Amino acid sequence: MATRPLSPAPHAATLAQVAAALDRVRFGAIQLTLHEGRVVQIDVTERQRLP
Repeated sequence: MATRPLSPAPHAATLAQVAAALDRVRFGAIQLTLHEGRVVQIDVTERQRLP
């Protein structure tokens, strides 16, 4: 498996999207899908707690 240099700009955008998902979800899960070391999908599953 070859390694390639990664530029910081795409990582910053991805981290911003993950941080936004973390801010939105109170109960649930955030799943990242990676292909060749890059995040290609962010799945957010939100649970709603009933009183």
